[in-house]
Amino acid sequence: MTADAGLPGVDLLTFGESMVSLRSTGPLSAGGALAMHVAGAESNVAAAVARLGHTARWAGVVGEDPHGEFILRQLRAEGVQLQQREDPSRSTGVMFLEQRTADVTRAFYYRSGSAGSTLSREDADRALQQGARILHLTGITAALSPESRKAVEFAAERAAADGLVVSLDVNYRSKLWSRDEAREALTPLVRHATILIASDDELDLVAIPPDGGQDPETQEGVMAGQLLGLGVREVVVKRGAAGACVHTRDGRWEAPAVPVTSIDTVGAGDAFTAGYLSALLDGEDVAGRLQRGALMGAFAVSTAGDWEGLPRRAELALLGTTPSGTTQR
Repeated sequence: MTADAGLPGVDLLTFGESMVSLRSTGPLSAGGALAMHVAGAESNVAAAVARLGHTARWAGVVGEDPHGEFILRQLRAEGVQLQQREDPSRSTGVMFLEQRTADVTRAFYYRSGSAGSTLSREDADRALQQGARILHLTGITAALSPESRKAVEFAAERAAADGLVVSLDVNYRSKLWSRDEAREALTPLVRHATILIASDDELDLVAIPPDGGQDPETQEGVMAGQLLGLGVREVVVKRGAAGACVHTRDGRWEAPAVPVTSIDTVGAGDAFTAGYLSALLDGEDVAGRLQRGALMGAFAVSTAGDWEGLPRRAELALLGTTPSGTTQR
């Protein structure tokens, strides 16, 4: 596995599959121009955290092809440290992202058997040897192959034993596996997680929903309580336009979404996660973490691309303090 020279420990380490994303502005069946981007939940978080002034490293596998070269070049340009393996026998994964309507975007994956899906326990071990304050994992990597699932399991257990903060984002993808498959793989990982992040419709993949007719808020509280009982320190629930919530043993914190004009929701969850973890690295309390997460999510949905429109630290004040529709002069 190749690493950028002289890498010390970093604030945040993550690994997973990064792909080339070919984006359309209309139905793919009608043809037209496609824009080339880097996509991947883990590298999205790494790039966002690096923009906020922290050190971040992404570990993964790409093919020895132009697509892999493009990914590595783009991540390096964002200040993300790399620890990659290049597989000459497999291709870098590709996805097409179709803006089908103003409100509906569809993803089409061409990643089965990709280089990224071969990420192994040995790859994870080498990445962890460099050291980090936070290890960020997602359910996407566990879904790619039995080999990558073992890598995630090993990394979570090893990082927790070494005292790292382990961040686990459920990040369920129905085109990669079923909910039952996800539940079987992710539930055992919870005991290693310091921070568990999930959308409000993903909590039942890592906790048992209560029987009966409780309202959604009560059900969420019951499931969060189960996770806290297993040793999770913070259960972070993303609710999109309805904001976010964090459950801890000391109570529950809520934060509304920052009002913006939404043009592209892809990557918003990763941006939120990056903001939350960035604030944790800065020593912010739970309320401060939620606030920065919501702010980063607002940047994501109000700009085009998975991560391209995300702010640097000095730009965080652009939203929430600047009136909508104004021009800074």
